[in-house]
Amino acid sequence: MSIKLNDKYVSTFISSHEYTHIQSQINTAAKLLREKNGAGNDFLGWVNLPDNYGKEEFARIKVCAEKIRKSCDVLIVIGIGGSYLGARAVIEFLKSPLYNNLKKDTPDIYFAGNSISADALNEVIALCEGKDVCVNVISKSGTTTEPAVAFRVFRTLLENKYGKDGAKERIFVTTDKARGTLKQFSTDAGYETFVVPDDVGGRFSVLTAVGLLPIAVAGIDIDQLMAGAASASHTYVDADINKNACYRYAAIRNILYRKGKSIEVMASYEPFSAMFSEWWKQLYGESEGKDQKGIFPASVIFSTDLHSLGQFIQDGNRTIFETVIDVADTGASFEIPNDPANIDGLNFLSGMDLNEVKKKAMQGTILAHVDGGVPNIVIELNRRDAFVLGELIYFFELACAISGYLLGVNPFDQPGVESYKKNMFALLGKPGYEEMRQTLEERLKN
Repeated sequence: MSIKLNDKYVSTFISSHEYTHIQSQINTAAKLLREKNGAGNDFLGWVNLPDNYGKEEFARIKVCAEKIRKSCDVLIVIGIGGSYLGARAVIEFLKSPLYNNLKKDTPDIYFAGNSISADALNEVIALCEGKDVCVNVISKSGTTTEPAVAFRVFRTLLENKYGKDGAKERIFVTTDKARGTLKQFSTDAGYETFVVPDDVGGRFSVLTAVGLLPIAVAGIDIDQLMAGAASASHTYVDADINKNACYRYAAIRNILYRKGKSIEVMASYEPFSAMFSEWWKQLYGESEGKDQKGIFPASVIFSTDLHSLGQFIQDGNRTIFETVIDVADTGASFEIPNDPANIDGLNFLSGMDLNEVKKKAMQGTILAHVDGGVPNIVIELNRRDAFVLGELIYFFELACAISGYLLGVNPFDQPGVESYKKNMFALLGKPGYEEMRQTLEERLKN
């Protein structure tokens, strides 16, 4: 495996008998997952997905990605939550958070429909001026407010620019296989469609067409991404936490949670990890945060955030533990130059690779935080490529499912997400919500 779990920095916080005690619970959680008889078992399609994905659609994704690369300067990916976070996370992790600014032979990729911001929408529209544009809209139903509004806007933009027939060749839809408003509309309009599997929830969908089409457009090897995930799925089988790093991670975080460590901070020392952390935050926040339980997922990019949140992590409320992503070989290096005047007093670093400075900063930070009462789990990746990232994606998905069962919640539903939608629809005057609207408006007045 390309992933190693380094747990020596939690050794002073967890005793051996705690690992022994939680092992039986891990066994139960693993059995629920394996036999598919736990809560949310209708949404376990991701478990065997790396081996059992639809090969025909996978081939179509690659053909479609090539078509998009040849026909446009800009791809607009419309989706919210799991319908965009996975794709953006992979693109930025493997390419760059500055992907759109790089010289490349692939289109710029902008993400829309993930907020209710007029400014954000106007800015993306402006970036499309004078350029050839394609759209990939991703929605199971087609009725979620944020992406539905964005799709209205960009569909009109394409139809005005290319005509309905021309726009039809530039709109690609990832939606339900057979049902839903968007599926019916796409069939009637003649758009090429891809499938959001019925048994894979949005936050687990990055290795389906939901994530794979935009990822492939960016020129990333999706065969290697799937191969890495498959490798992880074959590796993390034995429930013994002394042999299974994925299950051990799930065990550690739950032991710490029971000791009052209710906030997990994902820390990385590379800006290209920022959106991966956002994907991870949805995965764990939406899976675990229910029934007044769960570990709150947060994230930082060091050393940047050591100059802001570092103080709180070091000396604040002791409810935090950290999970550090350490990429040994990022594929880049930079030698620090010498300054004859030594104005900054840093000539002792002259000739040193910046990666070595980063490594020492990470080591020093981990030791300081552990001394300050913050346990640190370190997940070590040996390199930065599609295969390793595929492994890491599956690692976190599997650990998330096990963790949810350890908490005693359904890791695959999200009932709380619907609450704001109902209130928003009522306040906006959606038909059928009249009585609720009156009640809410009275509450706002008072």
